[in-house]
Amino acid sequence: MQFSQKGNLNLHFRTHFNEKPYSCDICNKRFSRKSDLNDHYRLHTNEKPFSCGVCGKIFSLKSGLNQHARTHSNEKPYSCDICNKQFSRKYNLNGHLRTHTNEKPYSCELCSRNFSRRSHLQNHYRTHTYERPFSCDICFKKFSQKSGLNQHVRTHSNEKFYSCFICNKQFSRQYHLITHLRTHTDEKPYSCEVCNKKFCQISHLKQHFRTHTNEKPFSCDVCSKEFSRKWDLDKHFRTHTKEKPYSCDVCNKQFSQKSNLNVHSCIHSNESVFPRDICNQQLSRKDELNKFLRTNTKGKSFSCEVCNKQFFQKKNLKGHFRSHTNEKPYSCEVCSKKFSRRSNLNQHFRTHSNEKPYSCDICNKQFSHKCHLNDHLRTHTNEKPYSCEVCNKQFSQKSHLKEHFRTHTNEKPYSCDICNKQFSRKCHLNDHLRTHTNEKPYSCEVCSKQFSQKSHLNQHFRTHSNEKPYSCDICSKLFSNKCQLNDHLRTHTNEKPYSCEVCNKQFSQKGHLKQHFRTHTNEKPYSCDICNKLFSRKSTLNRHFRIHTK
Repeated sequence: MQFSQKGNLNLHFRTHFNEKPYSCDICNKRFSRKSDLNDHYRLHTNEKPFSCGVCGKIFSLKSGLNQHARTHSNEKPYSCDICNKQFSRKYNLNGHLRTHTNEKPYSCELCSRNFSRRSHLQNHYRTHTYERPFSCDICFKKFSQKSGLNQHVRTHSNEKFYSCFICNKQFSRQYHLITHLRTHTDEKPYSCEVCNKKFCQISHLKQHFRTHTNEKPFSCDVCSKEFSRKWDLDKHFRTHTKEKPYSCDVCNKQFSQKSNLNVHSCIHSNESVFPRDICNQQLSRKDELNKFLRTNTKGKSFSCEVCNKQFFQKKNLKGHFRSHTNEKPYSCEVCSKKFSRRSNLNQHFRTHSNEKPYSCDICNKQFSHKCHLNDHLRTHTNEKPYSCEVCNKQFSQKSHLKEHFRTHTNEKPYSCDICNKQFSRKCHLNDHLRTHTNEKPYSCEVCSKQFSQKSHLNQHFRTHSNEKPYSCDICSKLFSNKCQLNDHLRTHTNEKPYSCEVCNKQFSQKGHLKQHFRTHTNEKPYSCDICNKLFSRKSTLNRHFRIHTK
């Protein structure tokens, strides 16, 4: 290599011997050239003597100014010999060339991970040291990477430099624009090595890959629970801190999740966060959107080959198909119970951890399942979106509609394994099973009397409180039990729905039918403790008992 000046030759010669005679007095870093030392000093003094003539931006290095000036001229003097891609900085070209050679010369001393660029190594190293040297001048939030700071600053200015040339949507980050463009091209450049599933974002691929490795790199500092996604950890952590970082600009109401803030904002703006491309109908809640899609996009649905049931999303079809194959690939680490869907496993796992990540923004009640939160929210709004096709009765929960519908079909899908008695509701089966086990898990706080059903405890408790919440609309008589009110109403209507199978005699109350039936069976279940005389009715036993107490 030839040089016009001897000084330049001497400087170049030091690159062969790695000679660095100039040292920084502050940090002891060494340099081969005095000019490089002078440039380095400005990092300590924060001196920026070089100013851009176009926008006034100042720089500590002249090379930084020269590189910046190309953003105005769009000059890209450095070209890749392999793919002809052009760059404004030689450094960027060198980094790009390694994408062709797959060269990664920079290695982390702590975990041995390799990188193609020194800046990537420096950024990575901060994940070990937790160093965040870049601070926002407005809110003082700190960042490990300058690019992260630059992107954050735009959240204050609402600046969006990057615009989609197809739909003109604007973005504050170039990465978001690139990702958005794939929604137009349907490009999915990132492929899973295990199952070949493709993704439009590399972060989605990384998250997906953990379903194969079961890796959970994000751990909660409070309870040590592990998560495969940092987003899930952040959301979980707020269950400990009760933090609500998302605030409404209109009414200052705070939320723990951004999605809840977006839904809430629609109240003020009367807009939708889920605009529809099909017919321009707009919906303010995601569950409403899903319901709309099911009823209005039948031409785009996925159909089950076994039962022809249709689904709008392919992943839902896959989950459903396992109900035919009985495949359960997801297993609980605690009790080994298996599930056909990962979401069901996640919900089940909260029965072990007692985690309740979903919180009501109105009354702060917490729930382990999001569907339970959605159901609960309707107690505040009095919304009843589920309607019976037969009698038009409305319900706040889909499960309640299903239970009600069985009163029309007389379907009883739940059967007792002991006596084969069938029930329309699982809760009724559970209550019935206790008649076999004699289990009474519900205890009165006042008198300690125990009950097999919670409803029976609630009814009993009213004997202490003298509460009578059920009122007759005809004569205003009050009752502590709803069944007592129903029995009473028949005295007005003269309705007798209970009929004896032996003699066809009819009764207004089921209890009266039972008492009557004993006249046919001669059953006498009530016994006097003093003389052992038997009676078919408890009221008759009570009258008899007075003979002994006189």
